[in-house]
Amino acid sequence: MKFTLPNKLSRFPAGLALLSTFLAASAQADGVRKIIHSDGRVEFTYAAGQSGSTPVYTDDSGSGSRIYKYKDSSGVTAFSDQTPYGRPYTILKLQCFACDPDSNVNWHRTGLNLKSYNRFVNRSAIKHAVDPALVRAVIHAESGFRADAVSSQGAQGLMQLMPATARELGVSNPMDAEQNIAGGVAYLARMLKKFNGDTELASAAYNAGPNAVDKYNGIPPYRETRTYVERVGILHKRYIAALQTGSARNTYTVGQKSGEARQ
Repeated sequence: MKFTLPNKLSRFPAGLALLSTFLAASAQADGVRKIIHSDGRVEFTYAAGQSGSTPVYTDDSGSGSRIYKYKDSSGVTAFSDQTPYGRPYTILKLQCFACDPDSNVNWHRTGLNLKSYNRFVNRSAIKHAVDPALVRAVIHAESGFRADAVSSQGAQGLMQLMPATARELGVSNPMDAEQNIAGGVAYLARMLKKFNGDTELASAAYNAGPNAVDKYNGIPPYRETRTYVERVGILHKRYIAALQTGSARNTYTVGQKSGEARQ
C-alpha cells in the first residue's frame, strides 16, 4: 500500500496524522503496537506475542505496517507500508516512545525486553560504570528497541542520537546497534557524571540537553521532558527488578537485524 502526499502537505505533522488514519494493519503482531486514537494522536507500545519475530507496527483496527518515506520517480514525497525497491528511504517513527504526556500506555505493565543487545549493553555499561537496567530503560523509552528508529527531529537508532552528538561521540553509523549503544551509553555516563549520579537529572539532560537542566537548576518545565523522566524512572525500577529475577511480566524479545538478536 502506497500513500503519496503533495510536497507542501508532507512538510506538516498534520499530513502525517492524516496518513496515519488510513494505515492498514495485521492483528496482534509481536513487536511494536501503534495506537491510533480517534483524535488522530499516534502512540506506540509493545504488543506481546511470540518471541523473536520481526517487529511490526499494528493499530487498533488490526493491520501491520512500517511507514517508509521516500521520493518516487517523479520526485514527489511518498509513504508506503512496503519497502521501496531500489530507492533510498527513511523508516519513520511518528512519536517518541515515552515522550507523549497524553499517552495511554501503562508504563507499569507494558512489556519489557531483557535479552536484545545484551552483549552490547553489558559491555558499554561495564566500560562506563552505568547501570545496565538504566541503559535498557533509556533504550526502551527512546526507541522501543528498534535499531532502525528515526525521529522527526532526526535522532537515530536505539538510543536516538542526533547526528552532531553521534559525530562527537565517534559514532560513524548511528543505525548500527553496537555503535549506537556505545555512543549512547557514553553520553548517558557523561550526564550522570555531570549531575553527580542523579538519574532523574541525567535523564532530563539526555532528553532536553544539559544546558536546559543547568538553566532551570533541575528538570526543565517542559511537559515532554517531565513525562520522559517519569517514565524512564518507572522503566528503570522495573528493569532492575526484572534483571535481578531474570523474568518480568509480559517480557519478550523483539526480533533484531544484523545478526545481533540474542547476544
